[in-house]
Amino acid sequence: MSADRARAPSIRDVARLAGVSHQTVSRVLNDHHSIRPETKAKVLDAIAVLDYRPNLAARALVTSRSNTLGILSATIGEFGPASSIAGIEEAARAEGYSVSTLNLPATTPEAIGAAVRQLVREHVDGIIVLAPQVRVFHVLRGMNSAVPFVTLQTASGFDGVSLAADQVAGARRVTEHLIGLGHVDILHLAGPQDWIEAESRMRGYLEALLDADLPTIPPVRGDWTADFGRFAGEELARRRDFTAVFAANDLMAIGLMHGFRSSGLRVPEDVSVVGFDDIPVAAHVFPTLTTVHQDFPALGRRAVQLLLAEIRGEAPPQFGPLESVLRVRESAIAR
Repeated sequence: MSADRARAPSIRDVARLAGVSHQTVSRVLNDHHSIRPETKAKVLDAIAVLDYRPNLAARALVTSRSNTLGILSATIGEFGPASSIAGIEEAARAEGYSVSTLNLPATTPEAIGAAVRQLVREHVDGIIVLAPQVRVFHVLRGMNSAVPFVTLQTASGFDGVSLAADQVAGARRVTEHLIGLGHVDILHLAGPQDWIEAESRMRGYLEALLDADLPTIPPVRGDWTADFGRFAGEELARRRDFTAVFAANDLMAIGLMHGFRSSGLRVPEDVSVVGFDDIPVAAHVFPTLTTVHQDFPALGRRAVQLLLAEIRGEAPPQFGPLESVLRVRESAIAR
């Protein structure tokens, strides 16, 4: 292999292929406002063809930017955050940014502070936070980091920049679906305390019952896992003071159905079950699970747009509500 073929493509190779000067390529890489759209398109095409990777360290010396976004996640292995991270990475690449993802091993103040400081040491231009515990927001609010950040969740009293799907409305909708089927005694299998999603979904459930003037049953606190759902199903089968259960996520709902079946209860003939999140397997379990769909990748893409606007000193984009959608399947029937 020749030396020319072995070396990585340079900015001058990109310029030659695009038919522009290397200064123009540099302006495109730095998102300069003076570049015409057609010129930018030619340069980006040449970058893609050559698989050109700019020297980010050298660019950072000139622009004071690393063109890297940090992701701080406390739930990296779960379907929702994983899907949002995929959306973030896709949107970041389209804007010429790389992504550094850091998983929180714990959500203690010490662990959160150490994680933020690590991302700052990596010279990220901004941070996207996927950490749905309220305590995370209290710690972030108390830190004086100069690095801008956005969050995919909202916490009561938190004054940071945030995005969130309307989970309260989604929980209302799925609870109203059960009410519309004639269920009066509806139990809620909630998520753990301190989790923003758990509180939002419980709030939507309670609002729907209040509006329908129906009695509330003390909720059961879970841990988001299918194992807990199965345990709860086996325990709840002894009570039978409800005809339907709204589980705060699909994994608990699937485990719950397993626990009910192993205890001799039929779903949905004896008890209806609904979930939340619309994980891919929800449409393939037996019975197929009625649940609430959220567009997690869209949340990730919106987070990138909002963060880049702040980094660039631009007006923040205005988004309409990202609605949750009810997916009606077989796990809930009329009473």
